[in-house]
Amino acid sequence: MVDSTNEQMLLRFEEAYGKLRGEIGQVIVGQDKVIEELLTALFVGGHCLLVGVPGLAKTLIVSTVARSLSLKFSRIQFTPDLMPSDITGTEVLEEDPATRRRVFRFIEGPVFANVVLADEINRTPPKTQSALLQAMQEYQVTAGGNTYRLEKPFFVLATQNPIELEGTYPLPEAQLDRFMFNIKVDYPSDDEELRIIDTTTSRELASPAQVLSGSDIVAIQQLVKSVPVSEGVLRYAVRLIRASRDEKLPEVGQYLSWGAGPRAGQYLILGAKARAIMSGRTTPGVEDVRAMAPPVLRHRLVTNFHAEADGVTTDDLVRRLLDAVAP
Repeated sequence: MVDSTNEQMLLRFEEAYGKLRGEIGQVIVGQDKVIEELLTALFVGGHCLLVGVPGLAKTLIVSTVARSLSLKFSRIQFTPDLMPSDITGTEVLEEDPATRRRVFRFIEGPVFANVVLADEINRTPPKTQSALLQAMQEYQVTAGGNTYRLEKPFFVLATQNPIELEGTYPLPEAQLDRFMFNIKVDYPSDDEELRIIDTTTSRELASPAQVLSGSDIVAIQQLVKSVPVSEGVLRYAVRLIRASRDEKLPEVGQYLSWGAGPRAGQYLILGAKARAIMSGRTTPGVEDVRAMAPPVLRHRLVTNFHAEADGVTTDDLVRRLLDAVAP
């Protein structure tokens, strides 16, 4: 049950969220659904994979959100020659001027930030991709036999180009599962594209004001977890996840090698909670779970050769799941 303290915080959050969307809107034209899903993940504490062709402002969206949230931001451009230590940091040998003794000192890598943009994450080999796994799951980095904690909030927001496959390394399923959302970034509408070209060629981009601090984000994440959920909504999320593993389900099971696991159910509920309070409601409904299904499930459903032969995508299968599993 939401107490009076949380009710006050909900009101403050609703006001701050409105300002946040306004500040982001000064820089980013359109992409409302992308921004909403990205902020939903941030308020939950989840990581995101943004998939879209070049030129759709994926990097700009991430950096703008980081600036408007007053968070430490770092960007890692993934390339084939990138090493794990380029991400986590490295130890250097230094000489103490007083004692003349040589000691190792750890120099933190770009992963020691609040928002880490992993640009074109599939451009680097799995060995380097896996350097992010511990940070994403455990919020810590191990280097030189020592473990270093990462400051919260901590988010990995990765981008990926879906059309250029030469020289890329597909992300392992274990790492894909660490991402709360797979956010699909589409082309803008006619009017939005006109505004983009007009504003970016006639003036400098605005600089967003800082609306929320890191401590505010942590408090919001705690608030999201305290949001009550009815048993009916929980059961619907479980039914949806279990249906993705049902080989006998018409129009779905024949195209899947693997369905979604319990982590998908956790993210469905957490995302539904965040979406509810972002809409000014104190508890989520089934419609919130259904809204979270595409970004949560599209990278967790593993299709087979039948799907490839028939041209069926994971987005198609998510739609069929939602049709099959009625509220």
